[in-house]
Amino acid sequence: MFRVPFLVAIALAIAFGGGIWSTLRALEATAGFGAIRLGAWEAFPNAQTAAADPYAKSHRASAGALLYATAEGLQFTANVDDSGAALRGDCSYRISGHTPPTRLWTLHSVRTETMRKAKDAGLPVALNSRAILRHADGSFEIEVSADAKPGNWLAVPGDRRLRLRLTLLDTPAAGSSGLIDLSMPSIQQTGCRDA
Repeated sequence: MFRVPFLVAIALAIAFGGGIWSTLRALEATAGFGAIRLGAWEAFPNAQTAAADPYAKSHRASAGALLYATAEGLQFTANVDDSGAALRGDCSYRISGHTPPTRLWTLHSVRTETMRKAKDAGLPVALNSRAILRHADGSFEIEVSADAKPGNWLAVPGDRRLRLRLTLLDTPAAGSSGLIDLSMPSIQQTGCRDA
């Protein structure tokens, strides 16, 4: 007597639960379509425009972060180094080179919950173009590591996968279609704790 309603309830729970789970996984897997890759860096120039795809709009709605108009800024993220290996918190990396022309850029790790604790401890969890040391030709080197390094050092959590975000503010690159011709800083692994 209760067998049919019970089976229907189980089927609905599996359908709704599976649908919600697969949607959340799809949103975690991609930030949208139309990505441009420059070395290890990836950007979605249309993610903050009216022509954005549904995945980008969903990320925009759930992030609650400041959104830039097309000509105001462009966010690049890196999940891998130049060799294609995933960025890990227990490894050290060197970001070196130049950024595209921009009035200001910022660099930080996306892991906000761990970064708050590091910020409270006085560690440099974010860098910007006005506060770093540069070579005579304008290039720079930034050490990304959980352990302190001399010079430009970006403190990151040492216990998980790592994602870096480089935001270019007031850059002509954001409003142009010539993003493919731009050069981004390289990301090279310099060592790991387990090696």
